[in-house]
Amino acid sequence: MRPIPTCAMLTDQEGTMSGVRKARLLDAPAIARIEVETWQTTYAGILTDKSLLNMSVARLTTSWTAELRRWPRGIVVWDGDERGLLGYGQCGRQRDPALPYKGEVFMLYVTPDAQGMGIGRQLLLALMANLVASNYPSALVWVLRANPARFFYERLGARLVMNRQIPFDGRLVDALGYGWDDLSATLDQWVRSGDRSTGP
Repeated sequence: MRPIPTCAMLTDQEGTMSGVRKARLLDAPAIARIEVETWQTTYAGILTDKSLLNMSVARLTTSWTAELRRWPRGIVVWDGDERGLLGYGQCGRQRDPALPYKGEVFMLYVTPDAQGMGIGRQLLLALMANLVASNYPSALVWVLRANPARFFYERLGARLVMNRQIPFDGRLVDALGYGWDDLSATLDQWVRSGDRSTGP
């Protein structure tokens, strides 16, 4: 098996054009901006207009600043240089110890105008590498059933393994759990294929 690419190795392989790097404390405002932009686009018609319009970049900047101080290793960003940050992702230990997955991808967002360029794929692979390096060999990600982006995870080797209702926007909504049983195998397959095709 070839070496598993860490976040830094992904950046080195692609040079500065790859844009994948570890998040820094100063990235908090940009991450907050991306979260607001993607939620207001992705969840329009799914969540209430009031909840989307009430999202605050300032409030989320405070939250992300605290999160970046707490465990920056689990957060990666796509740096578009003069365009600024175009996406981010976060991963860590599985929040539900009853589930048979050691790690979890908590979130992965790419700005609406940069989707379809393969940024989400590179971010997800960097998150997988971070989980493997943290001794989490498997992972789960939760996606709202109404979010068409869930098929992106299937294309990256995840299997639909469970569903549940979760509290979201003051009500219960259907969510789907996609799992990877062997992150190392998924990463090794990607390294061997040399796949750089565009996608989410």
